[in-house]
Amino acid sequence: MKLLLSAYACEPNRGSEEGVGWNVVMQAAKHHEVWVLTRSFYRSAVEAELNRQQLSNLHFIYFDPFNWTADWRDTQGAVQFHYYLWQIQAYFIGRSLQKEIKFDVIRHVTYVKYWSPSFLSLLSVPFIWGPVGGGESAPKPFWKDFSLYGQTYETLRTWAQRIGELDPFTRMTARRSLLAQATTDDTAKRLAYLGAQNIHLCSESGLSKDEIERLAQQPLPPSAPIRFISMGRLLHWKAYHLSIMAFHTANIPDAEYWLLGNGSERKRLEALCEKLNISSQVKFFGRLPREETLARLAQCHVLVHPSLHDSGGWTCLEGMAAGRPVICLNLGGPAMQVTHETGIKVPAHNPEQTIQDLANAMNRLAQDAELRLRLGQAGQQRVKDEFSWDAIGQAFDETYKQIAKLAS
Repeated sequence: MKLLLSAYACEPNRGSEEGVGWNVVMQAAKHHEVWVLTRSFYRSAVEAELNRQQLSNLHFIYFDPFNWTADWRDTQGAVQFHYYLWQIQAYFIGRSLQKEIKFDVIRHVTYVKYWSPSFLSLLSVPFIWGPVGGGESAPKPFWKDFSLYGQTYETLRTWAQRIGELDPFTRMTARRSLLAQATTDDTAKRLAYLGAQNIHLCSESGLSKDEIERLAQQPLPPSAPIRFISMGRLLHWKAYHLSIMAFHTANIPDAEYWLLGNGSERKRLEALCEKLNISSQVKFFGRLPREETLARLAQCHVLVHPSLHDSGGWTCLEGMAAGRPVICLNLGGPAMQVTHETGIKVPAHNPEQTIQDLANAMNRLAQDAELRLRLGQAGQQRVKDEFSWDAIGQAFDETYKQIAKLAS
């Protein structure tokens, strides 16, 4: 088949949106001839990898509106404006390519967000939208603990979602999608509201076979002291203040809680630890190189991920692949990744209830080594079966064939 993939973010050997774009492209190229629209910003990294792999059925088309090739990723307003203009230009490039190549399927890959259109859906070719996410939001009872910046961020994010939903081109994208893939139930509801008819749940996150095998080799640490670990940016919506207060409430003798990552909330979290008199037990390591991050994970027993609105992400998958049980909130992407066989999902009705339930989960896992082992082993198997890029690629391949058949 001939596929056209729209991957605004696409870069080898990266995580986040760039990693999604690259891995989806590589999986598609195993079975089909693939054309990829992406930014000129990624050209040097992509070309270096293509020269190494020598793939003749993979073709990249690089462009940026008005040749704005700067790295906009740290400036949200600028990157969203650039992204919208890029999507418009992608339509004209895609239309020109379609006259020559006659694609069987067109797919929007990145960005993984539902509230911005893909103008490629206007072309008379079967169109797949996603997986897309972003329909999640922090439950209102939790806003009271956010800083003024955090509350402002959540308000602006909600406005951006609703304004995006009012864009007639976003609604057009939903209605013209032969298949719309949502990362979470929350996003699936928003896609239905926009008019999408054929909606499937599908995670955008995955791990390579090499990563899974490498993480599986992480040895289990000694039973004492019990160590919990969180890995991610220290931002308000990641809600590490909840897990820190839960750790204090759990009051597990000699236990430690390690936080890996940096972000705007670090000072507030450190001050919270001092206030709770647990600074000697809660250790902040900052952002570490990949090797050191895995070394720290190997020294811990349980991964804690209290995020309030993640669409997906890799942290839970990495913890599961390493054989560590996961404690997360029953919200968003983590709730789709983690099952009751691989971890403990805590309801999130309000901060007080959530803190107590997180503390109960910490105590339960701290006291039961057999349970930790059983959940960890089930997590490893789930990642192999459901979240390896090879397994995801096979599922995508079947999807492409079914979509083409439906359209014929």
